[in-house]
Amino acid sequence: MAEVTRKGFVLRRTLLMAAYLVFVLLPIYWLVNMSLQSNSEILGELTLWPQQLTWANYARIFTDSSWYMGYVNSIIYVLMNMAISMAVALPAAYAFSRYSFIGDKHLFFWLLTNMMAPPAVFLLPYFQLYYTVGLFDTHIAVALAHCLFNIPLAVWILEGFMSSVPREIDETAFIDGYSFPRFFVRVFLPLIRSGIGVTLFFLFMFSWVELLLARTLTSTEAQPIASVMTRTQTASGIDWGTLAAAGVLTIVPGILVVFFVRHHIARGFALGRT
Repeated sequence: MAEVTRKGFVLRRTLLMAAYLVFVLLPIYWLVNMSLQSNSEILGELTLWPQQLTWANYARIFTDSSWYMGYVNSIIYVLMNMAISMAVALPAAYAFSRYSFIGDKHLFFWLLTNMMAPPAVFLLPYFQLYYTVGLFDTHIAVALAHCLFNIPLAVWILEGFMSSVPREIDETAFIDGYSFPRFFVRVFLPLIRSGIGVTLFFLFMFSWVELLLARTLTSTEAQPIASVMTRTQTASGIDWGTLAAAGVLTIVPGILVVFFVRHHIARGFALGRT
């Protein structure tokens, strides 16, 4: 009886997992399916797979500079933002985790309040400021704008990991003659590499998918792919096939990031503040 009950439980769990995977993967499959079809086939009858397989949509993206430069621009400002955010957040998180000073808790809470406001709140001041100082339509403009949200997020995550490292490690290193920069880079950072992996994952994902600030603060030279994808309508209508192919290629960087930091993410979710 117990064996029958256990098999029934395993069967139900397998069916639920299969249904969940179908529900999650169906939109992605449909996106890939559309990217391999022509516009006439997409707008025609419903098909579960391409009747006339075509790679023309992907070919257009890789040959049309207005499309592939969108990916280049997005990668540039995302990497810039990750570098700036980590350079600021690492020492700030260390200070919050190791020292007590007047107003430290209030300052930490104030940092988190920046994450509570929607990007639209800061859109107008950013636009006017960057346009005045000549940073409009540059990669650094978007990277700095995203720092308003990414730095507090990075400090919050990293502070949780750093607080879990015993203070005795710091004291032992200083007794052994380590300077602070040498200790921080060679001893302390390797101890929180899982936290750094988790932080980089979230920084990448926010900057990669954020649209409002990236679209408003750029025009032509630094236009990201998310902005390009919203401007596909022409006189002949929307190019659905190319738009679907661009969507598939937009998912690829996220998959690669998850693949390379998956071990750190799994450990970070288990041990860190997230």
